[in-house]
Amino acid sequence: MTRLSATPRSTLTRKKHRAETDREALYAVLDEGLVCHLGLVLNGSPVVLPTGYGRDGDTLYLHGSTGAASLRSAAGGIDVCVTVTLVDGIVYARSLNNHSMNYRSAVIHGRARQVDAPEAKMHGLRVLSEHLSPGSWEHARAVNAKEFASVSVIALDLTEASVKTRAGAPADEPEDIATGTAWAGVLPVHTGFGSPIPAGYVPAGVPVPAHVAERGTGPSGTGPATGSR
Repeated sequence: MTRLSATPRSTLTRKKHRAETDREALYAVLDEGLVCHLGLVLNGSPVVLPTGYGRDGDTLYLHGSTGAASLRSAAGGIDVCVTVTLVDGIVYARSLNNHSMNYRSAVIHGRARQVDAPEAKMHGLRVLSEHLSPGSWEHARAVNAKEFASVSVIALDLTEASVKTRAGAPADEPEDIATGTAWAGVLPVHTGFGSPIPAGYVPAGVPVPAHVAERGTGPSGTGPATGSR
């Protein structure tokens, strides 16, 4: 396994035992999540914005309107931070102080770069599309020239990153275990997909395509959601 970088910004200062050290743990969090938060300083103020993303190897792609000040600023050589968090459970302890969450989180630091070369930009858009809606790149209408010109794509290397996780039972104090009476345990949190709902303009009888149905549950897609946890 390739180890994650160990820099002052990517080294945990609290609960160090929860740090993951191999890069595959980073990939796993990014590949399962759907939304990241982009943090940067914009016009002298901190801003944290939710957005979609996609990963190709050690590159993270983000996109938005060419008019978005946040993307223009992010690609301008400033430090940015991108985070992705997955919640796996609510942890109930016998003391309120020891209630917690089971989670997996990734934090990436670095300086993003604008992706301008047409072929590289189109590749970034494909990575983003296939992360959120696998199979759509080949199924839906391709990006036209006007749409391509109106969208901005930035790339962030995954060189400087950290992953922190918590799993398992509550960490109760010995005296609470011995004398407490409150219930303690974990309430799992699962994220999945429901049954596909066609748009109103889709004629009756048009089947749900396989790349959509296989992610859903219910009549149109009976298998488990691929993004469930």
